[in-house]
Amino acid sequence: MKTIVALSGAGISAESGIPTFRDADGLWEGHDVMAVASPEGWRRDPELVLDFYNKRRAAARMAQPNRGHEILAELENEFKVFVITQNIDDLHEKAGSSNVLHLHGRISQSQSTSNPELIYDIEGDLLNMGDTCELGSQLRPNVVWFGEMVPAMYEAAELAARADYFIVVGTSLLVYPAAGLIEYAPHDIPKFIVDPKMPSVGSHPNLYLYEEPATTGMEKVREKLREL
Repeated sequence: MKTIVALSGAGISAESGIPTFRDADGLWEGHDVMAVASPEGWRRDPELVLDFYNKRRAAARMAQPNRGHEILAELENEFKVFVITQNIDDLHEKAGSSNVLHLHGRISQSQSTSNPELIYDIEGDLLNMGDTCELGSQLRPNVVWFGEMVPAMYEAAELAARADYFIVVGTSLLVYPAAGLIEYAPHDIPKFIVDPKMPSVGSHPNLYLYEEPATTGMEKVREKLREL
């Protein structure tokens, strides 16, 4: 069974009603993104950051996967599929994908501020000041913020290198290091790019471009995969 590795970004979740900050000139639901998604923002106003993610956590819990998510899950009937997502929601899991690697963490989890390896599932939607880890340190969202290392990047690069087919869906390919994953995939394998605002992908052989949303573009990717 051949292996598909898919890199998904905010665009696929946007079709399920989860907004992206890039579509609002760097604002995320009215906030400067650096105020709510950076270590500096956390140090300056942790209550603002916690409130912001509490609201997004509630929205993510209510959101439902769309056809883009569902097709990636359905492809497991024909291929070995690994999803590397830049998204912090669980829509890929809701759609039925079995192998999902979250590059930027998960909004449904918290992380110790004194030991980032201590990660906990959040019960309900709220993470508040005074919620602490087993070491007594304040908990923060288990989300990779701007300026922080991406712990799962090494595993993601290894997955990309094993791909027989590589899919990029719903991402601008502007956020590094995730944007560089396409370069880890074998040079001559078929690569599919699905996004209504086609990102620059450089020169690759066997490149298939679908300048449209994931909900329709992934249907065409599935058809092309079957042809190949």
